[in-house]
Amino acid sequence: MEYSIFMVLNADKISQQCLPKHVAIIMDGNGRWAQAKNRPRVYGHKKGVDAVRQSVQFCTKLGVESLTLFAFSSENWHRPEDEVSTLMELFLFVLSKEVKKLHKNNVKLTIIGDLSRFSDTLRSKVDAAHELTANNTGLQLNVAANYGGRWDITNAAKQLGKLIAAGTLNPDDITEHDLAAHMSMQDQAEPDLLIRTGGDLRISNFLLWQAAYAELYFTDTLWPDFNEAAFADAIACYVARERRFGCTGEQIKQLLAET
Repeated sequence: MEYSIFMVLNADKISQQCLPKHVAIIMDGNGRWAQAKNRPRVYGHKKGVDAVRQSVQFCTKLGVESLTLFAFSSENWHRPEDEVSTLMELFLFVLSKEVKKLHKNNVKLTIIGDLSRFSDTLRSKVDAAHELTANNTGLQLNVAANYGGRWDITNAAKQLGKLIAAGTLNPDDITEHDLAAHMSMQDQAEPDLLIRTGGDLRISNFLLWQAAYAELYFTDTLWPDFNEAAFADAIACYVARERRFGCTGEQIKQLLAET
């Protein structure tokens, strides 16, 4: 079924409450997009930046609160050295060029992941971007760099372990909320919608904890081609679904009727 953004914005029963508050995207297909055009893979990564801009603008228009983009996974270090090097250079370039635009548009930028493997220059740029946009109140843009869901969970467990070792936390008292409080993006709503471009049907160690109840949307569209219309299709598909969170459909309908 073809979905349209007009279904999202113009349907009588669709309100802001029906739209996702937090969208996460696995941006896949840059290299294949470039190879299909007989260009080097890095060309696809550069064109992918345009799709990032469009996605940020789209979420801002739609009133999405958080957008989380999977830019570089902890497994991506295994890629060819020249590609990794180019990705780092591109990341540095984007931080240098785009952050002021994000700030001008009231976007708050947060880089999540293990930044210890990045250069001092890149970490300095990340710190500067965080500081510049820290007080912005518009879209929360999270960029996952050297990130892995297992790393995130392990890191949270280590933090709880330190509290146990210090005698300030009893292991028997640990709850899901305690672990969640030490995960990335703990101050934001969990993702409602997780999109993966590029045709693969897996989440690749992305937001394993946070996306427990996210709706999954897979598209064959390669990331550089993921424009506003493609994003609108994903949102419209999300709106058309019934989210039950372990309840029955009848329970959800009754709850909606009471609100």
